[in-house]
Amino acid sequence: MAFYLAFFCLLMLKFSITMANLPNISNEACADGAATVVLQFGVYQDSCPEAEPIIFSWVERAVSQDPRMAASLLRLHFHDCFVNGCDASVLLDDMGNLVGEKTAAPNSNSLRGFEVIDTIKSDLESVCPETVSCADILAIAARDSVVLSGGPGWEVEMGRRDSLTASKTAANNNIPGPNSDVPTLVTKFRNVGLTLADVVTLSGAHTMGKARCSTFTSRLKGNSNSDSNGPDIDVAFLTSLQQLCSEADSNTTLAHLDLVTPSTFDNQYYVNLISGEGLLPSDQALVNGDSQTREIVESYVNDLALFFEEFKRSMLKMGSLGPRTGQNGEIRRNCRFVNA
Repeated sequence: MAFYLAFFCLLMLKFSITMANLPNISNEACADGAATVVLQFGVYQDSCPEAEPIIFSWVERAVSQDPRMAASLLRLHFHDCFVNGCDASVLLDDMGNLVGEKTAAPNSNSLRGFEVIDTIKSDLESVCPETVSCADILAIAARDSVVLSGGPGWEVEMGRRDSLTASKTAANNNIPGPNSDVPTLVTKFRNVGLTLADVVTLSGAHTMGKARCSTFTSRLKGNSNSDSNGPDIDVAFLTSLQQLCSEADSNTTLAHLDLVTPSTFDNQYYVNLISGEGLLPSDQALVNGDSQTREIVESYVNDLALFFEEFKRSMLKMGSLGPRTGQNGEIRRNCRFVNA
């Protein structure tokens, strides 16, 4: 029986079959057999119908007070999913023998928004104790951040459980860096089950937010020579970056990832790349380093609706990476610590 259950669960994963109409096969059964789970829509409709409205209200408040928080919450979900799946491991603090991911190079003094998640979790625990996972909060907050910034909305698949461990090593190794070239980006995305198209699409999240000068020092050296792929960096843009970062603390001074519409979720990021105004080397590489990625960039420049649709698709795909279930996870009462 165990063999057939595991085989069935693998088929469900491959063909994205929902368990909603299969009451005899539970998510926990598949977790124990094939160690995977198929996420579903409307998981909290009965158990905690207030969940999504509560999350939205707190994200709305946070973004109204600090528009940059939208990008920060979206980035938290991204950095979580790239390390052993979307399991809220990124939220764990160091404690005892557990070394969290917050001090990993891609996260240290960079990730933010933890207090917003704490507030959301505290509110949810008072309304629906031990019901809504921290991992699901991250996924929903990421969606709400995009919506509140003028981007598309989508129905979030839910049912994740929170991890019992974290991996600083995996955070250091798995998360793409700001100086990555296209082959490196594609490799790291493919390692977690995402494609070259997902690389370009999810990079569009850089249409809002900021980055420290220390993350794009190679751009400050400049290379404005035009070739068949267009300028590597616009001269005026280079000058403005050099002025901003030349005498400042490169670890604290911030530049807009999208100087034109820094707090709006749109396709301006891709427009900037075509004109040589991508802030991070990994951004500009999408048009100057690979013809396939450039073609996708150009399609998003010409069709905002296409970008929105593909972004929704890629977010759902990323959000389904390696969810925990059954004995492999729990519903944390505090997102910073595993339950006692």
